[in-house]
Amino acid sequence: MTRVRTRPAGAALAGAAVVAAALLVALVVVPRDDDGEREPALPPPGAGVDYQIGGAYDPPPGVEVVIRDRGDAPAPGAYNVCYVNAFQAQPGAEDRWDPDLLLRDAAGEVVYDEDWGEAVLDLRTADKRERIAAKVGRWIDGCAERGFQAVEPDNLDTYTRFPRLLTAGHARAYAALLADRAHARGLAVAQKNTAELAPDRARTGLDFAVAEECGEYDECAAYAAAFDDRVLVVEYTPGGLAAACGRWADRLSIVRRDRAVSPEGAADYVRETC
Repeated sequence: MTRVRTRPAGAALAGAAVVAAALLVALVVVPRDDDGEREPALPPPGAGVDYQIGGAYDPPPGVEVVIRDRGDAPAPGAYNVCYVNAFQAQPGAEDRWDPDLLLRDAAGEVVYDEDWGEAVLDLRTADKRERIAAKVGRWIDGCAERGFQAVEPDNLDTYTRFPRLLTAGHARAYAALLADRAHARGLAVAQKNTAELAPDRARTGLDFAVAEECGEYDECAAYAAAFDDRVLVVEYTPGGLAAACGRWADRLSIVRRDRAVSPEGAADYVRETC
């Protein structure tokens, strides 16, 4: 299920504003917090990455970090990130949500992200955020139980498409709930896109970034600064890949995929690295 989006005009301004053989044994030295509990392992900067949310396949040589849909099994021997659609309902899944948890317009009609046919979730009150986070939290629990090391909650940027109804504050508050749930299960949490929120990582509790087209739109610096180079870059064009590799090849994890994020062997499959 590809989540690639068309950027609004001026999106590139957001970015301007703001490994070893024993990789999996020592992904990152895992510290302990003040309560003595182990903190989540983080993806190492610059590790080979593959973005497989459109269908799982054997990771190519050199890949150490794999992102897969929560319905797929993690890749053996890799650092695995579990993709979850956290801010919108899956197409046709509206009836799986309490009606009042779907965002509605002034006429009482459910608000949809028309590009994907997905109903938008209503994050406008603390009670609704907590109820939505409880449901998505069960999916996060499933990621942990299946053996993933991290979770990628998608559509953090939904508020940018519905600015009359949702705000960055709503998104930050809800993301923090998801981060708490994931951390409680020993999972790291990715910030997906939304470079303008990268400086807020201390408030959201997010640990690393999955940044689509940050080379294309000159946003990689914002993520790199906020997340100490723990950035998984996914480009979709030759120009985007060239831009990302030209500046960040020695610091960030970078891959180019086809826009459908097709599995290997599919007619549209594209995968390139620096």
